[in-house]
Formats: sequence, structure tokens, C-alpha cells
Amino acid sequence: MVTGIPGLRGTEHIGFTVPDLDEAERFLVDVIGCELVYSLGPFAHPDDEWMLEHLGVHPRTVMRELRFFRCGHGPNFEVFQYEPATEAAPEPRNSDIGGHHLAFYVDDFDAALGHLRAHGVEIMGAPTASSSWSTGQRWVYFRSPWGMQFELVSYPDGKAYEKDAPTKLWHPAHPAE
Repeated sequence: MVTGIPGLRGTEHIGFTVPDLDEAERFLVDVIGCELVYSLGPFAHPDDEWMLEHLGVHPRTVMRELRFFRCGHGPNFEVFQYEPATEAAPEPRNSDIGGHHLAFYVDDFDAALGHLRAHGVEIMGAPTASSSWSTGQRWVYFRSPWGMQFELVSYPDGKAYEKDAPTKLWHPAHPAE
């Protein structure tokens, strides 16, 4: 019996919503280094339940615009700006259901951290050297201008678990392995 989705290749994109697409584009392009590929919108369905049925949002919500970005060798980003029909909920913390962060693998952790600091990005605490199965990894969280959490992560010499692992986590620097 086959398990999982037939033909699964991997994550094609990650979608997230921001309060200001222009601000998000400046951050993603100028600070992170992503490339804007294209944009779409607006989308609204004021006379039916399409938005609820297809996107799980209030039926009168308007999706003002979405922009697709390519960011290195990882999944694409689909970034939305909505005009919600009801009051927007605050972004969840990592500890909340639906909490999240996006991690960027970098070859030179110190250079990447210096780049973020030079651009005035809020760094959340001091960099951490992981332990146990993740020994060899360094990471730190940082915030976008709209408060979304991102992470820098690097383990150029691998992680401890890899020594005897029959399956390794996908690695953007070695995508075919």
C-alpha cells in the first residue's frame, strides 16, 4: 500500500499575509534578496460564497493583491494583502496554534547576521548554537517590519544526527541529496 500523496515532489510555495505589500516587497527584495516574479489581483466575490469556500475567509473579504517571489533554492513565497470584511486577528506567536516562522539557510552565518543588522532588522536575542542531534547548527530569529518571525540558520559542516541517519533533512545547499 502506497502512503502519501502520489507524485509528491516538495513544497512549491509558502503563502502568508502582510499588512502592506509594498513594505513587504522592499524587505523581501532589498534585505532578504528575493526576486519579485509577478503579481495578481484584486479578487473579490461580493455576491457569493467563493472566498469562504475556497480560501476559508469571510465571504466579503477582498484580496487586494498577491505577489510571487522567488527566494534562492527554497520554495516560492505567495504574499497577500487582504481587505478583511471583519477585524483582522493578530499574528499568532510560535506557541499558538497556527504559529510559524520561515527559516533561511545561509552559508556564512556571521555575514548574514551582519547584513540584517546593517539594515536595522530586529534580531531576537543572541545567536544560538544547537545541541544534541542538531549540534553543528547555529540559528537566530529576526522580525520583519510587520512583525513576522524569520530565522537565519546555518550548519556548513552538517548536524550531529546526519552521521548515522538513513534519511537526512532536505538541505538547500545540497538539494539533490
